[in-house]
Amino acid sequence: MAEQQGQGDGEDVKLPDPVELSQTMQRIAEQSQKLVGDFMERQELTHPNATFDPTHIASAFYEVTTRMMSDPAKLVQAQMNLWQDYMRLWQTTASRMLGAEESEPVAEPEKGDRRFKDPAWHDNQVFDFIKQSYLLTARWMQSTVHDVEGVDEHTAKKVDFYTRQFVDALAPSNFVMTNPQVLRTTLETGGENLLKGLEHLLEDMERGKISQTDFDAFEVGRNLAVTPGKVIYQNDLMQLIQYSPTTEQVYKTPLMIMPPWINKFYILDLREKNSFVKWAVDQGFTVFMISWVNPDEKLAQKSFEDYMTEGPLTALDVIEQVTGEKQVNAIGYCLGGTLLSCTLSYLAQTKQKNRVKAATFFTTMVDFSEAGELEVFIDEEQLSSLEEMMASKGYLEGNSMNQTFNLLRANDLIWSFVINNYLLGKEPFPFDLLYWNSDSTRMPAAMHSFYLRRMYQENKLLEPGGIELKGVPIDLGKIDHPTFALATKEDHIAPWKSGYALTRAISGPVKFVLAASGHIAGVVNPPAANKYNYWLNSRNPKDPDSWFQNAKKVDGSWWPEWHKWMEQKGGKEKVEAREPGGGVLTPIEDAPGSYVKVKAKA
Repeated sequence: MAEQQGQGDGEDVKLPDPVELSQTMQRIAEQSQKLVGDFMERQELTHPNATFDPTHIASAFYEVTTRMMSDPAKLVQAQMNLWQDYMRLWQTTASRMLGAEESEPVAEPEKGDRRFKDPAWHDNQVFDFIKQSYLLTARWMQSTVHDVEGVDEHTAKKVDFYTRQFVDALAPSNFVMTNPQVLRTTLETGGENLLKGLEHLLEDMERGKISQTDFDAFEVGRNLAVTPGKVIYQNDLMQLIQYSPTTEQVYKTPLMIMPPWINKFYILDLREKNSFVKWAVDQGFTVFMISWVNPDEKLAQKSFEDYMTEGPLTALDVIEQVTGEKQVNAIGYCLGGTLLSCTLSYLAQTKQKNRVKAATFFTTMVDFSEAGELEVFIDEEQLSSLEEMMASKGYLEGNSMNQTFNLLRANDLIWSFVINNYLLGKEPFPFDLLYWNSDSTRMPAAMHSFYLRRMYQENKLLEPGGIELKGVPIDLGKIDHPTFALATKEDHIAPWKSGYALTRAISGPVKFVLAASGHIAGVVNPPAANKYNYWLNSRNPKDPDSWFQNAKKVDGSWWPEWHKWMEQKGGKEKVEAREPGGGVLTPIEDAPGSYVKVKAKA
C-alpha cells in the first residue's frame, strides 16, 4: 500500500494503492449499476422543461462576462495575481516537502469553515496543497466577478451568489479522491461506504430532498410538539390551540402567538427542553397558538388579506369568547410578524387598537430594501416564472422554499450532508431542528405572489398606504403599542438591520434586542441551555451600527429579558388558571392538532 506521510501530530493519510483502488471501484460500479437500474425502473422519466432556466442566471453571467472582457488589462492583472499566488503556494509546499520550517500558509479557510476540520487538511502536504489551491481559485473567482464595474446592483448580487454556489460545489471536500476522511473510509471499508451512500442518494431522489436528519426518529405529537393543550377552533386557514396551564394562577392578559406559515409552528414547541411554548406556560401565560393549514389547490385564491382575517382577527374573537378578555399580548415570528404589523395597523385605523396590549416581533422584516441574499430570487423574470409555476397547481410546492433557504447556507445545509450521507455512507443524525426544517409547507398562489411582489420586490409595506387590506391602507406609523423587537445577528433570512427598521417605522416605544446566532437558533435558545448571548441598548439611534457599537452584551438567553419586559408592558395582574375552551367551546382535538401533521409532497 502506498503511503504519504503527514507532518505534525495528525494521523498519517494513506493514499490508495492503484490495483486495490481499481478492484474496489470496479465492484462499486457493478453494484451501483444494479441499484441505479432498479431505481430507474421505479421512476417516470419525463423532462418537458429540460432547457428551462428557472433562476434566469445565464443572462446575468453573460452581462458580467461582457463587462469583464471590455477591460482586458484588469482581467490580465487578476490572472497575474492568481499566478503569483500559485507560485508562492508551490514554493511553500516544496519547501515543506524538503523538511524546511513551516511558513505561513498562502490561503486559509475562514473561521468556522468546517469543511477542512480533518487534521490531514493541514498535516499532510498533498491535502494541504489541494486545500490551499482550491481556496486561492475560489477567492480569485469570487473577487473577479465581484469587482466587475458597470453592472447593476441586482445582477451583481445574483452573480456573486451563484458564483459562490458553483465554488462551494467544487470544493475538494465534496469528492472521494480529494477528501482525506472519505478516502480513508473507502479503503477501510472496501468501498461499502460508497455503496451505502448510493442507496441513500437514491432514497433521497425518491423523497425529493436531501435527508438532513433521521426522519424515523421524530413524529409530531409523539416526541415533537407535545406541550399539552387542545385545538379549540378551526377554519380553512388555521387551527387555534390553547395550552393547558401548569400554574395555579395565570396572567390576566392572554398570549397569542402567530408563527410564519412558510414553516410549521412547532419550531416554538420542539421538545420539552427547548420549547418556548412550554416555558411560557410555566411562567404563567395562557398561551394560544395559531397553527396554519398546509394548503392545497383548493386554497389557491387565499390572499394575504384572508390570512389576516381568518388568522389573527378571528383568533382575537375566539380568545375573547373563551377567556372574557378583549385584549391580548401578541407575538409574531418572521412572516407571522410581518402579518402582525399589518394587523396592528389595521386595528389602529378601525378603532380597535386596544385589542392588543403589547406586541413582540421575532426576526421580522418590515423594510425589505435590504433583504439579504434572498434578493437574488426577486426580479421580474423569476417572479413571473414562479407565478406561472404556481398557476398550474394553485400553490408553491413545499420543497421549493426549503431548497431556497438551504442554498443560503449551502455548505451547512447541503454539502455537509452530501459528504456524510453519500460519500461516507453514514446515517443522518437525529436532530429535531433539522426534522422541522425538512417538514415543508406549501404556499397559496395568490398570497405568495402578493407577498413577494408587494413586499420583497416593491417594498410597499414601509410606504404609508402602500398596501391595502380589507379596504384599509396599511400605515405602520399608526402603531403605538409597546413593542419588543428581537433580531438575530447571524440571520440569513431576515437580516438584523432590516429588523431594526421597526424602531423607525412605528410610533410606539420599541425595546430592540439583538440575539447571537441565527434565524432559528437565536430564537429557540432556552435559559437552561446557557448558550449564546444578546445585546441591549436603551436608545434606538437611526443608524443600527451606532446602536450595536453602544450596546451592552449580556450572556445567556434573552427569554427572561422578554418575560421581565412583558410583566412591565403586558400586565402583572393574575387570575385563576384557565382550562382550554374555558367551558365555552368544546375542544376539537388534542394539541398539536391535525393541520400541523399534514405533509407536503416533495
